[in-house]
Amino acid sequence: MKRRILKNIEWGILISTIILSIIGLVALTSATKNSDFDELKKQILWLAVSIPVMIVIIFIDYEFIAKMSPILYGIIIALLIGVLFTEPINGATSWFYIGQFSLQPAEFAKVICILMLAFVITKIQKRGRDEISRFPKLLLVLLVFAVPTLLIIKQPDYGTALAFIMALVFMLFVAGIKKRYIIGAILLVVILVPLLYFFVLPEHAKTRIDVFLNPDIDPRGAGYNIIQSKLAVGAGELFGMGLFKGNQTQLGFLYPKTTDFIFALIAEEMGFIIAGGVIILYVVLVTKAIYVAKTAKDELGSYIAIGIAGVFFFHMLENIGMTMGLLPITGIPLPFVSYGGSSLLSNFIMIGLLLNISGRRQKAIFID
Repeated sequence: MKRRILKNIEWGILISTIILSIIGLVALTSATKNSDFDELKKQILWLAVSIPVMIVIIFIDYEFIAKMSPILYGIIIALLIGVLFTEPINGATSWFYIGQFSLQPAEFAKVICILMLAFVITKIQKRGRDEISRFPKLLLVLLVFAVPTLLIIKQPDYGTALAFIMALVFMLFVAGIKKRYIIGAILLVVILVPLLYFFVLPEHAKTRIDVFLNPDIDPRGAGYNIIQSKLAVGAGELFGMGLFKGNQTQLGFLYPKTTDFIFALIAEEMGFIIAGGVIILYVVLVTKAIYVAKTAKDELGSYIAIGIAGVFFFHMLENIGMTMGLLPITGIPLPFVSYGGSSLLSNFIMIGLLLNISGRRQKAIFID
C-alpha cells in the first residue's frame, strides 16, 4: 500500500516545497545574523517537527481526516475565541505563548476550515451536484466559512481572513456553483468595497490602502516599510548584492525582514534570478495542486486540494505583490520561506494532504 501511494505521489509538489524551505533557511541566516540566529534556530526546530507530521499525514487516508473535521472545527473555533482574550501584540490578539514559542490558531484554522468545507460540500452534493446552488445549502456552507473568518477578523488579521475567502472561492467554483451567484458576488464586492473603506475599516487599515496607492504621502511613517522594500528589490538587480551584503537588509532599513518582507531580502541579496526562481516554484506548487484537484479519485479530494491551492495562491500573490508595491501590505507570510512556526507547520500539513490525495488517485490502490 505504501509503495503504491509513493508511486502515485505528485513529487513536483514535494520538490518545490523542499527547495523553497532551503531558500527560506538561507534567507533567515542572513536576516538573523545580528540577533545570534535566534529565529533561524527556531525555524529549524519547527522544520524538524513539520516534516514528520507531513509524512504521517500522507499515509492517513484523507477520507478519515475529513470525517474528523467537525471535531477539529469545534476545537479550532474554541481556540480562536480563546486567543481573543490574550495580551495584544502590535495591536493583534493572534497568539498563544508557550515559553519561548508562540502558537497562532488562525494558521491551523485555514487547514481545518478547508477540510470542513470539503466535508460539508460533499455531504450536500450526495443528492446531486446542483444541490450546492440551492440557497439554504449554500447558506450552510457560508456559515461554516463565516464563523472562523469573523473570529480572525476580530483579532484583527485581515490578511489571513482574505486567504479564507480565496480558498472558499476556489472550492465553490470547482463545486459548480451557479453563475448567478458568481455574478451576484462580484456586484456585491463592487458595492461593499467603498462602503467598507469609508464606514467599517479601522484607521490603520485605511492607512495601508492609502499608502499602497501613494507611498510618498508618509515616507517616514506608514509608507516607510514599502519604500524600503521596493529599494531592496530594485537594488538586487540580476545577481544580487551577495549574502550578508544587502544595504536595506543589513543596515536595518528593511522591517520585518524575517516575515513580511523576506522576499525583498531574497531579491536584494540573491538577485532577480533567485527571486524569479522563487516565483516559478510557487507557480509550480499551485499548478500541481490544481492538477491534483483535477485528478483526485473523488470530489472530497478535489475540494480539499483546490482549497489548498487557493490558500497558497493568495499567500504567494499577496506577499510578493506587497513587497513590490503592487498590493497593499497585509502581514501575510511567504509559505515555507518566512519565519513562523505555526505557518510552517500548517503549510506542511497542507502539503501532506496534497501528497495524500495525489497518492490515492488510482482506485486500484485500495485493492490488496
